[in-house]
Amino acid sequence: MEHRLTEPFTREKTAKYKAGDKVFLTGEIYTARDAAHKRIVEMISKGQALPFDVKDAVIYYVGPTPAKPGHPIGSAGPTTSYRMDAYAPLLLDMGQLAMIGKGQRSEEVKKAVIRNKGLYLAAIGGAGALMADHIKSSEIIAFEDLGAEAVRRLYVEDMPLTVVLDSKGGDLYEEGRLEYLKTQGK
Repeated sequence: MEHRLTEPFTREKTAKYKAGDKVFLTGEIYTARDAAHKRIVEMISKGQALPFDVKDAVIYYVGPTPAKPGHPIGSAGPTTSYRMDAYAPLLLDMGQLAMIGKGQRSEEVKKAVIRNKGLYLAAIGGAGALMADHIKSSEIIAFEDLGAEAVRRLYVEDMPLTVVLDSKGGDLYEEGRLEYLKTQGK
């Protein structure tokens, strides 16, 4: 199935999404990779204010290249998500709605997605220029010293994504593997 997800992002809107569904996302999202996640979790442990409200937030695991003149951002393909697995369950428990990246996630992340009725969405790996075409604005809001890994606020339009982990336990990577094995007679 195809869905159009626009702000405000809510669990009521995403509850019907299933692993394998296509999602075209429009609205404000944030970027953070492993170095930024580490700092965010440290801020949480110290009771400090975070650079953005985690509740219902969508975080894109990306470290974009510098923008060319006239563009809001450079190439912006997803990074491998498992590097955020140590941090993702806490953020999901704090109300984060969705993560965007590529690759499989740990059992702890899968359980946190189900427990919090969240989502894990896959962006197209190796297609950073295509993903950047859907980013209409980009602003660094925290950790500028991290360069490409700084936290940014992005506004995206019709960003093409695929649901990998849904709120009911669906896992596209597992389901896809099993479907493939069936076609191979295994």
